[in-house]
Amino acid sequence: MNTIIDFFKDVASMLPTIKLMDIIDILLVAFVIYTIIIMIQTTGAARIAKSIIIILALFLLTEILNMYLMNYLLSRILEIGLIALVVMFQPELRRMLEKLGSKSLREILNMKGEQREIDRVITQTVAACEAMSKSRTGALIVFERSDSTIDYQKSGTVLDAQVSTELLRNIFFTKAALHDGAVIIRNERVAAAGCVLPLSKNRNISSDLGTRHRAGIGMSEVSDAVVVIVSEESGTISVAIGGMLKRHLAPQTLEKLLLNELAPKTEKKTYNPMKLLQRKRNKHEKDETDAET
Repeated sequence: MNTIIDFFKDVASMLPTIKLMDIIDILLVAFVIYTIIIMIQTTGAARIAKSIIIILALFLLTEILNMYLMNYLLSRILEIGLIALVVMFQPELRRMLEKLGSKSLREILNMKGEQREIDRVITQTVAACEAMSKSRTGALIVFERSDSTIDYQKSGTVLDAQVSTELLRNIFFTKAALHDGAVIIRNERVAAAGCVLPLSKNRNISSDLGTRHRAGIGMSEVSDAVVVIVSEESGTISVAIGGMLKRHLAPQTLEKLLLNELAPKTEKKTYNPMKLLQRKRNKHEKDETDAET
């Protein structure tokens, strides 16, 4: 208890000495940490982050226990690991710097008012699927989540392009070179096209489903990806998740489903004291009326 009191006393004594540059310094550090956390979440790098935390914990433990050889090896791993991380996340870091340089100071500070990139990606994808459904153009679009799809990306052509309705329609155009394979969307960008996906081995799949649907279901069986399929024969839109296929989806339903799976919004409950007081008053009046009758 005394330690906590001493801590708050030290903090209180330091408050008068804080200068404007100290506040700016703290805000900048907080912004950098926030950006790194967002980057880790959007790149599916949670496993890498856990590994780094484990190595850091082991490094500190070996230092406390005076395990010099193990501590030396871990320190070398951390030094090499920092360079490896920069190489691994080079595309993400480049895009982050590009976005930062293209925004004004007002846009950077106004984080809440910024539209999420995934919302734009979903809107463009739904518009492309709606158009391809009308023209009966077959399509197979994979949205990567936490499970990596890098092995399947290697089977296709690497693009690393911004998602747009026009790009998706051009890729799946009947006479295009990449129309037979799947498009994989990773980190809100078209990572690769013309990719080969594993076919489902489920024998209970309806016989009227072709190779495209079987590939979509198969991909959803081996990963947590969300797979959108447009039928070339009927033009119907389907979505495969966890080995289950949802068929005959309207564009509006597709958009809601993708938003729920890829960009769930946490509802924030707002408490209005005046409304709460009014509800209590109405309830009290109702109870009095019931008692009189």
